[in-house]
Amino acid sequence: MDVTRLGSTMTLSGTPPEVGDQLPKFKVFDQNNVKVKTANLIGKVTLISVVPDLETPVCTLQTRKFTQQADHYPAAKFCTISNNSIAEQTGWCAAQGVENVDLLSDEELSFGYEMGLYVPNLGNLARSIWIIDDAGKIVYRQIVTEQSDEPNYLEAIEALEKLVPRVDL
Repeated sequence: MDVTRLGSTMTLSGTPPEVGDQLPKFKVFDQNNVKVKTANLIGKVTLISVVPDLETPVCTLQTRKFTQQADHYPAAKFCTISNNSIAEQTGWCAAQGVENVDLLSDEELSFGYEMGLYVPNLGNLARSIWIIDDAGKIVYRQIVTEQSDEPNYLEAIEALEKLVPRVDL
């Protein structure tokens, strides 16, 4: 599969899973450098927001938008995965004044390769959104074709609402 970055075509490292597939096995690390495996995400509906580089404007917007939505969906888990280091992610949180975001580092590229989302030409992950059900089955995927564009947030939230109710605060 190909994506573009500012119009230049880039090929992903593999073939991303499809809706209906089981989430592949991978490992990433949380802000405390604790290993988080696929099995740790199963058991609760989860929205996985994948960003190429947290330290860029579009990735910051994407992460903030989903962080703001998380409180409205207490029955779901929200996490953001990038291949930024834990130190870079921690610095981003401090600079942005963000506290309640579940950031996961794929610096080792386990997630990127298992999901077929690593973009070798760019050295980062392809912008995408994934929703898995409580059994770990992929029920929604959105791989953003032009990596400098924001994802379709509304479409992702509508897909999430098919699985868990929105709670107005």
